[in-house]
Amino acid sequence: MAGLLAACARQDRQAFQRLYEMTSSQLLACLMRILRNRALAEDALQDVYVQVWRQAIRFERGRGSSWAWLIAIARYRAIDLQRRERRLAAGSSDDIAEMAADEEPHDSLMALGHHAAAALDGCLAALQSRQRDCILLSYQNGMTHAEVADQIGEPLGSVKSWIRRGLTALRRCLES
Repeated sequence: MAGLLAACARQDRQAFQRLYEMTSSQLLACLMRILRNRALAEDALQDVYVQVWRQAIRFERGRGSSWAWLIAIARYRAIDLQRRERRLAAGSSDDIAEMAADEEPHDSLMALGHHAAAALDGCLAALQSRQRDCILLSYQNGMTHAEVADQIGEPLGSVKSWIRRGLTALRRCLES
């Protein structure tokens, strides 16, 4: 995948198409898990790939895997959208029924999502409880590290370490 990102950095449209085909369904499943709204997740996915196209030149293999880079872009975009939606939701409660209707994923995404979710759930279960709790609060609930530290009543440095070590363990587990 890193080779595809390098080709995208050279504005290779075929490489970008291949990268999209290889990763979009998994990224969409991740975004739906965070956002719990298909329309928002699809918007976020589009924004992720626009950013990938524009920023592929900034990907550095030595700093992490290409998959982690894509997930990070998706996560930050999802957090931005969640914050925007919270601000909008504060002003309008009439859209709740419409939003609930949008949360029904399509069958093909469900099948892929179940497979990916089962693998992720298995790997999450293997983590230490502090690591798992911090990762879920951060990545699933969209909390910042400081907000996680406040929520669980632990020092920020500890939370950052638990998240970093937990993500490393998750990556190893998912790659095996």
